[in-house]
Amino acid sequence: MKMILVEGQVGGKKYREPFSKGVLARSLTRAEMDPNKAYTFASHIESYLHKEGFQVIELNDLISIVGEKLKEEDREIAEKYGMWKRLRKCREPLIILIGGSSGVGTSSIAFEVANRLGIRNMISTDMIREVMRKIVSKELLPTIYESSYTAYRSLRIPPPPELDEVLIGFRDHVDTVSVGVDAVIERALKEGISIVIEGVHIVPGFIREDLVARENVNMYILTLQDEEVHKGRFYSRCRQLWARRPLKRYMNYFGAIRRTHKYFESQANKYHIPVIENIDVTTTLDSIIEDITKTYGREEDVKKPES
Repeated sequence: MKMILVEGQVGGKKYREPFSKGVLARSLTRAEMDPNKAYTFASHIESYLHKEGFQVIELNDLISIVGEKLKEEDREIAEKYGMWKRLRKCREPLIILIGGSSGVGTSSIAFEVANRLGIRNMISTDMIREVMRKIVSKELLPTIYESSYTAYRSLRIPPPPELDEVLIGFRDHVDTVSVGVDAVIERALKEGISIVIEGVHIVPGFIREDLVARENVNMYILTLQDEEVHKGRFYSRCRQLWARRPLKRYMNYFGAIRRTHKYFESQANKYHIPVIENIDVTTTLDSIIEDITKTYGREEDVKKPES
């Protein structure tokens, strides 16, 4: 069989590369097709192209053929494949922010979202906080040397009794780390890099308004209404061999964690940020992807082919 070349454009310059069943299969798995089925389908596409006598095929034509064949196979997969392809062709980088209190599952969902959308860059706000700890002394910013839910213990001035010290400490902690979050978002936008940022420091109202207002910056808040389910997540986390924090610490401060949890919800409602009950990973993932594709995956947002 002669090699089939796929022709496309990047930055106005044409390129050619060999058709790859592996690359096509990976894109199909992002549309939730079973990996084995995806590779078999990709092989069928290759056979079809040979049968039709293609030696060189435009990338857009290949995508159209795959889409039509998928409709015959599975219309739901075909729709998700089309959405994913539109997202991949958008003008601007995609910035996804996933926040929530400790234990609600932001890191797990962020990983799944990045994997589904083919986004290679992902960072936890805890990592941003660690960098800030290295360059700012504890004497200058004491609250970031605590966990988000224990930051109140390092407040320089104790709040009045009528105020919630847990939330005052939490807000101070988040406000400080948000400076680093803003910087990561700005850099990603400047460099055209899609990224998923997750963690307890993604709180509506704390990230710069001009950044969050951009159409290609999407924020989501995860919640767990049932306290027992929330506790169960900590039990699951602490059973992992790599876990460093003992379960006892989380349970001792569970009340404080739930107070930050309610604060996340109130801030999300105030700033009209989607709140997603993270009981089932698949349902949560589908909700986020569907919301992104409502606006960011529209045809008018897709790059026009250069002449």
